Amino acid sequence: MQGKQPRLRDQVRAVIRVNHYSIRTEKTYWYWIRYFIRFHKMEHPREMGPREVNEFLTWLAVHRNVAAATQSQALNSLVFLYNKVLDKPLGDIGTVVRSKKPRKLPVVLTHDEAMRVIDQLNDPVRLITSLLYGSGLRVTEACRLRIKDLDFNQQVITIRDGKGAKDRTTLMPAPLIKPLQDHVEAISKAWKQRSEEFLHPVSLPYALARKYPKAGRSLEWQWLFSSPTLSTDNLGNVTHHHRHISSVQRAVRHAVEAAGIGKRAGCHTFRHTFATELLKRGSDIRTVQDLLGHADLRTTQIYTHVLGQGFAGVRSPLG
Repeated sequence: MQGKQPRLRDQVRAVIRVNHYSIRTEKTYWYWIRYFIRFHKMEHPREMGPREVNEFLTWLAVHRNVAAATQSQALNSLVFLYNKVLDKPLGDIGTVVRSKKPRKLPVVLTHDEAMRVIDQLNDPVRLITSLLYGSGLRVTEACRLRIKDLDFNQQVITIRDGKGAKDRTTLMPAPLIKPLQDHVEAISKAWKQRSEEFLHPVSLPYALARKYPKAGRSLEWQWLFSSPTLSTDNLGNVTHHHRHISSVQRAVRHAVEAAGIGKRAGCHTFRHTFATELLKRGSDIRTVQDLLGHADLRTTQIYTHVLGQGFAGVRSPLG
């Protein structure tokens, strides 16, 4: 007698974890899979195929007017579902109406504007935001830093399991070395004194907690920016997680308003500003690409348009 088939949500989660995709990717993929199912009036994906996927993607472009990147994200989610989870490859889905919503240039700040916003913040969000601007980190990458990811001798920060499940290194800004050292020292002191906040281990990736059962209590694996509250994982274990991303985003939005810079800016704006400032100061675009962790140089080239450097040195006839 065959056992009961796992729920689709559980199947998707299991395959994503086996393939070591990030939690953000898991949430994004499930969002689009669920959206697809609801669009087709709760029909199970196994009973659908290329035609239904085509209809959904076309509807997104025509009726929802989503950006091309959003439509591609939805397609990637459904390709993953059919190829990896259902073992029923989609094949040719036919001609899809592609989204014509143009890609907008990113909002960037001047150096002075960036510092004005940072000056409105209190630690640890101030230090996190300084890393977004000074090192080009994504807010998720900054919040997920552990003590072991900082190399003060080489002045390098290692980003583990970044976008696309890739590791990379980026520069540690000289003005942040002392604040980061002081922050690590404070964590180390509290850890050695076995403060109440260290009674529970930190959350660890994948099967690492089983392979190295003591790692969650070691100093090197402690979060650089720990959440003030405890969390419970899928197995019911109580752990310390990193600071929640939404709390940083909220604080930065309020700081932007308080600074009165008149731009629609958020956490990711500091990463954009990092890139444009480096290019403005003469850094090679491929070096900037490596620091940002972009797989495609064309993604980095968008910043040359922000700076008006994409015109091969052409000057206006007005002067």
